[in-house]
Amino acid sequence: MPKSRELFLGGTLAVLILWTACQGGNASKPAVVYTGGDPARGRLVIDHYRCGACHVIPGVPHADGLVGPPLMLFARRTYIAGELPNSTANLVRWVRAPQSVEPKNAMPTLGLSEQEARDVAAYLYTLR
Repeated sequence: MPKSRELFLGGTLAVLILWTACQGGNASKPAVVYTGGDPARGRLVIDHYRCGACHVIPGVPHADGLVGPPLMLFARRTYIAGELPNSTANLVRWVRAPQSVEPKNAMPTLGLSEQEARDVAAYLYTLR
């Protein structure tokens, strides 16, 4: 087999392995590692605080609000609230005290604990 074909096949195999790992893996596993939260609890927190009254949130019953932005594909976003780089620390800060980030925005301060915010972050980071 020519060397260039071996390199092509090896590269193709590597891409397929990585793609399979990303697609077939458990999406919540990285979210738990990066956030210190639990995605299943996060979905319950989102439902409890009725975040879906303002946001469309996949996987959350009746989360079809049109006040805030839809949260589909949240893990792929570059920014939170249009100004914070999308990181766990920034997301936890945002969901706990949005007015401290962007005064007079429409998102209320709901009184989430640090752990509740981490759980919400873990859930949102499963939305790829």
